[in-house]
Amino acid sequence: MRKFLNLVYLSMIAIVFASCDSNEENLPTTAVLTTNFQGLETLGANFVYEGWLIVNGKPVSTGTFTSVQFPQTFVVNSDDLNNATTFVLSVEPAVDPDPAPASTKILAGDFSGKTANVNSDNIVVAADSSIKSFNNSWGKYILATPTDSDDSNEASGVWFLDNSGASPIAGLGLPKLTEGWKYEGWVVLNGTPISTGTFTQVNMADDNFSSSPYKGIVNSGPPFPGEDYLRGAAGGVNFPTDLKGATIVVSIEPFPDNSSAPFTLKPLAHMVPTNAMNHTVLTMGKGPLAVLSGTVSR
Repeated sequence: MRKFLNLVYLSMIAIVFASCDSNEENLPTTAVLTTNFQGLETLGANFVYEGWLIVNGKPVSTGTFTSVQFPQTFVVNSDDLNNATTFVLSVEPAVDPDPAPASTKILAGDFSGKTANVNSDNIVVAADSSIKSFNNSWGKYILATPTDSDDSNEASGVWFLDNSGASPIAGLGLPKLTEGWKYEGWVVLNGTPISTGTFTQVNMADDNFSSSPYKGIVNSGPPFPGEDYLRGAAGGVNFPTDLKGATIVVSIEPFPDNSSAPFTLKPLAHMVPTNAMNHTVLTMGKGPLAVLSGTVSR
């Protein structure tokens, strides 16, 4: 009788352990991440967006996407999702041999409970920047063509500087950017944006300072971002032209950038008054989109 009871007891223990193992096997190993972003636009053909969870200080991909219709959902590892402290969105090459995030990170935010509020200021603005948000950007510019030898086409050039004092000073107040981003100036003529050049420093010449195909032949201009449209043509417009009535824009561009159009982030813009005076400071206003934002839910 005692042997029979022992067998029954051992059988019950085996059933309990088997039940525990079965319950553990049935625990979900995946969970759903929901993203809802405002302001993203379709990237060039060679790039995609990719989400990342920061888990124990390391990035874990949540997947790539190209559509900018939201909300979107992604199936991810449940432990990674539960333990994630931060969400980051980056711009990645469509064919990417590097499993790590690119330097071009566009949105970020920390999780608080089930939700992370993300925005571009959190990741595009450098930590040591004196201006902490693109919403606090400001801009000034003048119409002038300093790269030629006469004053006949002064309304065909734009330079982001302030010449109201004894010496010209920077005309832009913009946050310092993190790696993977550059600023770019634009003139919108008849609906077509034409670049003035890319730059990272507001008090230095831009990247096409000595290589612009549009400038005059006397010199390369002052040591600030800007452009003279004196030679050639672009966007169906022959140069020189008259920029009065055109729109001046400063955008934030991913680097590298395979698109010839302005990126979605445009913190500054201004329509040049038709009665604007040459060589006189004009003040820019807020652009159509200074900060991207959104939410991530788990």
